[in-house]
Amino acid sequence: MSPTANVTPAIPEDPTTPRFDASAEIPAGVAVLGVPVYRDLTMPAGAGAELDAQYLAQRRFEGRPGQAQAMLADDGTTVLALGVGDKGAVSADDLRRAASTLARQAGAADHVATTLLAAVPGAAEDAEGHETLAAAVVEGFTLGSYLYAGAPRRKNGSANGRVERVTVVGGPDAGVKRGAVAGEATCRARDWVNRPPRHLTPRELARLAVREAAKVGLKADVWDENRIAAENLGGLLGVAAGADEPPRLIRLEHRPRKAVATVHLVGKGITFDSGGLSLKPPASMMTMKDDMGGAAAVICATLALAQLKVPVRVVCWAAATENMPSGTAIHPGDVLTARNGKTIEVLNTDAEGRLVLADALSLAAEEKPDAIIDVATLTGGQRVALGDKVAAVMATDDALTRRLIAAGAAVGEPLWELPLYAPYRKLLDSEVADIKNVAGGPAASSIMAGLFLQEFAGEGAWAHLDIAAPAWAESEDGWISKGGTGWGVRTLVELVRTW
Repeated sequence: MSPTANVTPAIPEDPTTPRFDASAEIPAGVAVLGVPVYRDLTMPAGAGAELDAQYLAQRRFEGRPGQAQAMLADDGTTVLALGVGDKGAVSADDLRRAASTLARQAGAADHVATTLLAAVPGAAEDAEGHETLAAAVVEGFTLGSYLYAGAPRRKNGSANGRVERVTVVGGPDAGVKRGAVAGEATCRARDWVNRPPRHLTPRELARLAVREAAKVGLKADVWDENRIAAENLGGLLGVAAGADEPPRLIRLEHRPRKAVATVHLVGKGITFDSGGLSLKPPASMMTMKDDMGGAAAVICATLALAQLKVPVRVVCWAAATENMPSGTAIHPGDVLTARNGKTIEVLNTDAEGRLVLADALSLAAEEKPDAIIDVATLTGGQRVALGDKVAAVMATDDALTRRLIAAGAAVGEPLWELPLYAPYRKLLDSEVADIKNVAGGPAASSIMAGLFLQEFAGEGAWAHLDIAAPAWAESEDGWISKGGTGWGVRTLVELVRTW
């Protein structure tokens, strides 16, 4: 680590998540019981408690997903009425949101149980669907209870406490495990994004990735600046030129014995983005520790897929560096040579993510996998087009696009397709290089970035996810946390899991 690491206090390296189990019945002695209530203020059979509808109505409880109302049972158990929406139309998202509300209301109770799965009668008849609903409950609780590991106190000033154990009544073990693994992976990505940039340099990100890979049996390889130069990663070296911190290229591999396919995941890992010599305004730098959200997503998704023993070979590439202004930084007008030999005229050093992705995508394309998916906090245009709740997807393969959109919908991370509109490509033509890194104006900036990346993604199926806005939230909303959201981890897990 660099000498500056001691500027910030030590931060725990593992997210704090509850222990989950499944049970056919409500365990004795639980401190908090979360029960589902429909919009008409009725409860399903198997809810485990009878609540007074008139009492709930008097407190303006309407059964909407995300609503909660506490009551005290005769035995001292706190019973939380959790809104799940309309009877007969309860979705996985409704349960995920209800479970996140339960987590935030449960405080530091040592043992919480929930009968939320009873809200979907007959779900157990469909094994896969039942697992998915159970996973949604566990994910919701895990993500709703998230608190950044470095935070000293909660918002209300109380000391940080946590729920030790959560029992999902009526849940299948496989679904509970799936949700716990995906939830913990998302919390790990949130922790990495939320770390102060002095505490998550490229070298530190590589160390954490290798540490976690060893726990789940993943093969890990980290290239230092000398190897990066030897491998002709000119985009990554160019962006790193202005920083004192050296860059790193991280490669993880999950290699099951009988893989049904090979998928490469590529992540942008700018651990802090000042804009380089094309310096950002101060307000725009305030959240730029999140510019490695794509790298966090692909690394943590790969770790989760290994834990779940998914029978798909997964190779993860994360290109990590800072983007800083200095006397050694690249200038607007410089030309870089990427791994695949294409030259890039850099007209805006704040369009640096596509430069490091050019090298990582080229490496992935060389191995000719069945699909390549890159994830990046890439453009402000994504926020303009789709806001902070919907990510953009651009792809060269319609089937891959459909799979990604379906995976995102299943886990509550919506995607919307933008076109790789070929006639726009000429706007990236350069007089001194094969391509320039920006077209010169804000119009269609997300699409222009996608067209740039396409030059380095090879001839196979490739998709680009622009998560610039969804990767960071200014406030809590359902299972979304304030700060880093871990967006993309669960979409990638679901995509590869269902391959």
